[in-house]
Amino acid sequence: MIKEVIHDPIFLAGKSEIATKEDLQVAQDLLDTLIANKDDCVGMAANMIGARKRIIAFLDESGRAPTYTLMLNPEIIKKSGPYDTEEGCLSLLGGPRKCKRYQTIKVQWQTTEFQTRIKTFTGWSAQIIQHELDHCNGILI
Repeated sequence: MIKEVIHDPIFLAGKSEIATKEDLQVAQDLLDTLIANKDDCVGMAANMIGARKRIIAFLDESGRAPTYTLMLNPEIIKKSGPYDTEEGCLSLLGGPRKCKRYQTIKVQWQTTEFQTRIKTFTGWSAQIIQHELDHCNGILI
């Protein structure tokens, strides 16, 4: 179900909790909302739709064809190649803001079947994941 995007910085600054099997509908709602906003957004975290759960969805361009990916309880376990950039956010009003990102990240997460995955991401996909993980950690750019 497509949800309304939250713009309240106080709510968005709260840290997200571990996602469980009871949160699978939140994951689907997040994906539905991201796809509905695909013209303006390439990634979302669950708090952006009102659920403080460690769930992110994003357009992953690291494979042969871009695909939407859901990650439950993602964590960056390695990062390299820091750089400065500017990013916008669907949930934050105003223009792009400066932030620091890493060119390459290794991420551990769970699938919607709660299988653990580890993958290295680079470039644009890595930047999106870092932005959404900031949301999970209550960090606003």
